[in-house]
Amino acid sequence: MNIDDIIIAREKMKGIVYTTPLDYSKTFSRLSHNEVYLKLENLQKTGSFKVRGSYNKLISLSKEELKKGVVAASAGNHAQGVAYSSQMLGVPCTIVMPKGAPLSKVEATKQYGAEVVLEGSVFDDALAYALELKEQMGATFIHAFDDEAVITGQGTVGLEILDQLPDVEAIICPVGGGGLIAGVAMAVKEKNPHISVYGVQTSACPSMKHSLAENKPVMVKSQPTMADGIAVKKPGLKTFDIVQKYVDDIYCVDEMEIARTMLMILERNKLLVEGSGACSLSALIYEKLKLKEKKVVAVLSGGNVDMNFISRIIEHGMVESGRYVTFTITLKDKPGELERVLSTITDLDANIQSVNLNRMGKNIYPGYAELEISVETKNHDHIGQLYKILTEKNYNVEMSDFYSSAN
Repeated sequence: MNIDDIIIAREKMKGIVYTTPLDYSKTFSRLSHNEVYLKLENLQKTGSFKVRGSYNKLISLSKEELKKGVVAASAGNHAQGVAYSSQMLGVPCTIVMPKGAPLSKVEATKQYGAEVVLEGSVFDDALAYALELKEQMGATFIHAFDDEAVITGQGTVGLEILDQLPDVEAIICPVGGGGLIAGVAMAVKEKNPHISVYGVQTSACPSMKHSLAENKPVMVKSQPTMADGIAVKKPGLKTFDIVQKYVDDIYCVDEMEIARTMLMILERNKLLVEGSGACSLSALIYEKLKLKEKKVVAVLSGGNVDMNFISRIIEHGMVESGRYVTFTITLKDKPGELERVLSTITDLDANIQSVNLNRMGKNIYPGYAELEISVETKNHDHIGQLYKILTEKNYNVEMSDFYSSAN
């Protein structure tokens, strides 16, 4: 595997895989004090970069292997990438997914022509069963990242960046098992070793970072994370070797930083990006990397976000940024009290979203009521102003610990 293989792979992908846009972002350039460009792999076919590696792997197989079909285990982007590539080549495809996989991803994988088998409650169960099917069917197992053809396919992202921004100075990639960053780093460094390549993981599952510290691939304990696409507990051996050789450093971001970044990309750039895809940009704007006045490309690796999750991300981000707050107010249960509270809030230009008045409850005494009111606000200072005025009017006002600390 070398740079020539990546160049050949790119030629073979034409017409099947998009050359995704490289979009300059004035907003994120200002926030990070760099010249920032976004590599929009969230706009790739199937919604992520995964189709590149999947397709390149399939076209590397012999006719006999293709006739027997392929098998993969995945709960997300890899499943759709393999299914789409198989459909393009007319190859029988079986994807094993855990029973708890989001229905939207199961249906998307089926629509690409794959046979979907639901097995087990977690990914490891699905993987074990996929390997059993491989033996039973004589099919080829398509690994999500630790495969030379897959890594080569992902490396085409790096070649595109070099064509789109020849004077790029740094590239930032999300890192899970390491397939994307291994391919990108090899492509870029072989063309221009002076370009820096950085990886970003979630603090909930920093397997590649720990592996580099240990000088070998190691298993880490994983915590729940919205960046589930890169929550790989142990990187591949092949990917580790390439990352160790070519990648300059690995950084980590936390859940709050990821959530804020997802919301900012959606609001400012009108782009829907999944948690793992937002990590690269998150590391830049929260200054994990000490880059200033550089031409930087952040790879937004995917955009497959479950619809039910989007509303929670938006609400969470608005709360965290001080644009939404819920007050619990104790008031006397008599005519005019509710109206006075509502008038106080609206007079301060806050937009009331919902009102819930309770007269019964463990901490509600006779003659009093508990008002739970959700309000759209401007920022944390605005929340503080509301709280101050309400308490000055002798209302007993409570907010969560988060709101209290913010003010």
